[in-house]
Amino acid sequence: MKVFVTGVRGQLGYDVVNELEKRGHTAIGVDIEELDITDAEAVDKMITETAPDAVIHCAAWTAVDAAEDNEEKCRQVNAYGTENIAKVCKKLDCKMMYISTDYIFDGKGTRPWEPDDPVTTPLNVYGQTKYEGELAVRNNVEKFFIVRIAWVFGKGKNFIKTMLNLAKTHDQLTVVNDQYGTPTYTYDLSRLLVDMIETDKYGNYHATNEGGYITWYDFACEIFRQAGVNIEVEPVSSAQYAAKAKRPENSRMNKQKLVDNGFQPLPDWKDALRRYLETVEEE
Repeated sequence: MKVFVTGVRGQLGYDVVNELEKRGHTAIGVDIEELDITDAEAVDKMITETAPDAVIHCAAWTAVDAAEDNEEKCRQVNAYGTENIAKVCKKLDCKMMYISTDYIFDGKGTRPWEPDDPVTTPLNVYGQTKYEGELAVRNNVEKFFIVRIAWVFGKGKNFIKTMLNLAKTHDQLTVVNDQYGTPTYTYDLSRLLVDMIETDKYGNYHATNEGGYITWYDFACEIFRQAGVNIEVEPVSSAQYAAKAKRPENSRMNKQKLVDNGFQPLPDWKDALRRYLETVEEE
């Protein structure tokens, strides 16, 4: 299978290309240097010439706070850029996988979100534009997968590295303790995404690591425990931690649909963290 992958210099795109090649598929990976997805003509030309069997669209504007001051730029990438890709996939009648986010939900309540729950009011520009990207996929592509992920870590900048770096210069840290979700290790996720793209089991899915729902405070404590870092971590509320973009308090996502469709769930997040920390030590 020939698969066109966007955002290959990001955390997820990098791992997806490796996983595709590991299985003998042909992966054509691009990032902003090779293809500006906001340029509809360029997108049409490159994907049409590549003639892939599937597109895995990982590229996105992911700077959540910066998006609040750059709404139109963020929309150009997350909504219009996605629409450009979706239209080519429709023309070529190829599969399209769009990587979305827990941030499309308003974060109310405590019930885990179902993949087919209606979306009402995302809390920030990032979430709104990613949802607009979902709509662009649904409105154009017949053979689509929309895979929502959360709290991503892998190659490059992420929460784990931020915590470990802060611990080098601080004796105490404050971490939010009222936002609930589950981390997602890109190495594990990439395996699942390739499992999915090899099938025709289309639709909306949620995919994060297993191991139960936690807060960012819980995550930070486990990071330091596994890394053997002795530091005091103080739990605080979202209101005490000023951020430009509002975050959803409830990012619990139900992943049963993966099992129902015969896909292997991701490993426990604590195990994923252990394996990830080993790669950090090697860097």
